[in-house]
Amino acid sequence: MDDKTQLELEAATFRRLRDYLREHTEVQNIDLMNLAGFCRNCLSKWYLAEAETKGVELDYDSARELIYGMSYGEWKQKHQAPASEEQKALYAARQAAENNPE
Repeated sequence: MDDKTQLELEAATFRRLRDYLREHTEVQNIDLMNLAGFCRNCLSKWYLAEAETKGVELDYDSARELIYGMSYGEWKQKHQAPASEEQKALYAARQAAENNPE
């Protein structure tokens, strides 16, 4: 596979992931973090970091809007549920394990 085709496939795959997460607002960020170790905010930060390496001016709020499809505040208001105690405990355990690998 040539580099151009690989880049196009990777970009299309990213867009599918982004669009899937936009459509499945029932999937909470904390659930993504607990299961996969990343969330929509992580994707926003990665997007911003890549923009910076290319000299593209972008701020974090704009990067989040590109991922969420709306402002983060609007998404939170419409779709974010309060985290349960179980979700918080899983998150804390995952963070502890990542910070203290055996």
